[in-house]
Amino acid sequence: MRTGSSRWTRLVVVAIYAAAMAIVEAMVVYYLRRLFALQYAAVFAPGRFVFPHAYLRHEQIREAATIVMLLAVACLAGRGPLQKLAYFLLAFGVWDIGYYAALKAMLGWPASLATRDLLFLMPHQWWAPVWEPLLVSSAFVVAALLLLLVTRRR
Repeated sequence: MRTGSSRWTRLVVVAIYAAAMAIVEAMVVYYLRRLFALQYAAVFAPGRFVFPHAYLRHEQIREAATIVMLLAVACLAGRGPLQKLAYFLLAFGVWDIGYYAALKAMLGWPASLATRDLLFLMPHQWWAPVWEPLLVSSAFVVAALLLLLVTRRR
């Protein structure tokens, strides 16, 4: 990225990066499901599914690496603390929305926005209906755009 790149050019680049990450993350989930012979069915529900212990630490490290990647691109794109926060929120939001869109395209899952999903494994299993992370991620994208508008005026 050139030093003189506008924040809007950086916004597009960060969004493209996050969308590509979303596809990679969805592919990881696709392969994990195949590896563990899991289907997106009733068996994959809170209380019925426990992430295989032999792989849990590795998956937690992968989740942490994902957050580090989102933080890194935000630090590279942002010019100050508020812009860095804005680009992180943008990257996280686009990544998460893109992740669910990619899963829907690849697997036809989730069946609905009310479908429950295992969101994170750190520090423990987090379960919620799909609409919740989509709502939060949409709010992140809106907040990012507002922050970029505010920092533009300074």
